[in-house]
Amino acid sequence: MTNPIKPYLQIMPTIAEGVFVADNAAVIGDVHIGSGSSVWYSCVIRGDAGSHIRIGERVNIQDGTVIHLNGPREDGSEHMPTTIGDEITIGHSALIHACTLQSRCFIGMRSVVLDGAVVETGAMVAAGAVVSPGKVVRSGELWAGVPAKPLRELRQEELDYWPESVATYCKLAQNHIESGNSS
Repeated sequence: MTNPIKPYLQIMPTIAEGVFVADNAAVIGDVHIGSGSSVWYSCVIRGDAGSHIRIGERVNIQDGTVIHLNGPREDGSEHMPTTIGDEITIGHSALIHACTLQSRCFIGMRSVVLDGAVVETGAMVAAGAVVSPGKVVRSGELWAGVPAKPLRELRQEELDYWPESVATYCKLAQNHIESGNSS
């Protein structure tokens, strides 16, 4: 199997100790991934457009997710990096593009977070939602729909589940590392 961690224009991703990267994932270019994080099967993380991607500690990026950024544009506008905080669950097949996910938030399966959007600490994006460019998903809110809009305040049991989700994926990633399924 080929190495999923690849340089772009001689810039190599920086992967901390204890990170699980599935053999068929692709982590390319100017990407930093913090300790205890996991990049699951068929994920693509591309730091190749003149900006960077920063992923914090204990982030689980589930199967089929794509994370990218925006480089400088012809109109002279600035590049837009992608910044992902700590202890985040990003559900299967999500698209995270040139945005900011603060710490301890939850991104549902097949959801999309677009350029310049911010998902604040303690916020949730529902499965299948599309967060439009520049929108701010406030702490304590659940956003849903296409385009995504505030649906309701989060319930305490939802907030209490997040540390459990993070811990479960950290343990699962460690099991995959110990099984030899990581590069």
